[in-house]
Amino acid sequence: MSSVATVVAPLLIGALYALLMSMIREPHRRAFNAIMVAGAGAAYLSGGGLGGWEYLFAALITYCAFRGLQSWTFIGIAWLLHTASDVLHHLKGHPIVPFAHDSSLGCAICDPVIALWCLRGGPDLLAFLRGRSSARGGELAT
Repeated sequence: MSSVATVVAPLLIGALYALLMSMIREPHRRAFNAIMVAGAGAAYLSGGGLGGWEYLFAALITYCAFRGLQSWTFIGIAWLLHTASDVLHHLKGHPIVPFAHDSSLGCAICDPVIALWCLRGGPDLLAFLRGRSSARGGELAT
């Protein structure tokens, strides 16, 4: 895979994740995302190659995910913690997908996009896009 695709694909995946999550109405969107990041926090437990540190990261992310049931900020923090874990795994551990050498790198690029969306409160991007397209349509009609 080219270096451009190595960066662009994970960025697009992060954006697509936020876009698809916009299909879930609040307050369920926040709860669903707390569950998603809790699962992501446990992704390396089956052999990430960093020993006991895997459990510390999983516990910390799980705590943030639990707090995320009431706060988008904690979900964003959890995704940033997962990003740090991805970087460590890319540099020193095993990849998140065993047969894809750069999968942890891709995850480390994707996760901050999701984190930023969460830190902004997990806004409904579909409504935002609909609003922009209807505003453009109104401009064209006048």
